[in-house]
Amino acid sequence: MMSLSAVTVSLEDLKNGNIAFSTLEEAFGPDSLGIIIVKDVPPEFVQLRHRLLSYSSYLGNLPEFRLAKIENPAAKYLTGWSRGKETLKNGQIDTNKGSFYANCAFYVDPSLSCAKPTTEFSPENFPEYLSPNIWPSDTTIPGFKETFEDLCRLIIDTAVLVARACDRYAEKEIPEYKSGYLEHVVKTSTTTKARLLHYFPTEAESSQEDKTGDDWCATHLDHGCLTGLTSAMFINERRQIPAIPMTYSYNPRYLPVLGELDSSPDPTAGLYIQSRSGETVQVKIPRDCIAFQTGEALEKITKGKFKAVPHFVRGVRPGVVDGENEGGRIARNTLAVFTQPNLGEIVDSEQGISFGEFARGIVEKNTTK
Repeated sequence: MMSLSAVTVSLEDLKNGNIAFSTLEEAFGPDSLGIIIVKDVPPEFVQLRHRLLSYSSYLGNLPEFRLAKIENPAAKYLTGWSRGKETLKNGQIDTNKGSFYANCAFYVDPSLSCAKPTTEFSPENFPEYLSPNIWPSDTTIPGFKETFEDLCRLIIDTAVLVARACDRYAEKEIPEYKSGYLEHVVKTSTTTKARLLHYFPTEAESSQEDKTGDDWCATHLDHGCLTGLTSAMFINERRQIPAIPMTYSYNPRYLPVLGELDSSPDPTAGLYIQSRSGETVQVKIPRDCIAFQTGEALEKITKGKFKAVPHFVRGVRPGVVDGENEGGRIARNTLAVFTQPNLGEIVDSEQGISFGEFARGIVEKNTTK
């Protein structure tokens, strides 16, 4: 496996419309890795990222009875907490990661907690996208909802600018492309979802790794337009115990952030992309940057000009030390924000398929019955 840097652009160049078409082709085109990294993002991003990714470890280590209160089986766990509800490609139940899903309809309208129903899609027939958010209470994880929403807003704001650059390209390169369409999708969609992920420390006797190395998150495609990603936070949970202090009778605004390892103690762990040429490429995202990957909806919208990216996450090998000669329980936390069209938006004009129809098929394929 090889290591390669992704295309990097500045936030200022995105704002000023200074992204060359050749840069977009290098990032998203037929011979690309399908990922772009945005640097020089607002300074509050670093603090929000550190706090929310710390909260991912606090969340994953809550007692089962507390986690059960924020599960939503009726929505196939696409709101709230879940663990062990997905299957890997070999049919094995995935217990290596836990996740917390939230709808980002609040970006469009703070009063919304989920997508808006349509004549075709209702809470009864599509609860995966039309069930309201379920948050940990502030007495359980103080400031969780606030931090989650603030970080998602910042990432979506940046996604809007990336989408605008993509529109400029598509309007020139794709016949009959609707002007400003991708920016419209990202800015106005109530179906965008965010997923806070906690990859549990890998135990030697229970590792689900196969020959591809995708033991923490199996190889897959995202099904939205642009997926915003933070860099991963690696934590030695043997040293940084993510237990919520019981002495917090004074109701703090936030829990303490956890100490982050300088880098992954296992250099082979992290995000991998299967390149167009068939190579498996490791991609590292700087902590003060936001990355955006292409998804299947974007591939359909751009008629294949931009390709969806097969990718996976490889875990820290059991027994790897963290640099201080101490065996660690190394967890990996990250946030993914899936910008995607409203349920009724057409993503495949040739076949007349709406995003709701497309997403329903993906959900049925990826979740256990």
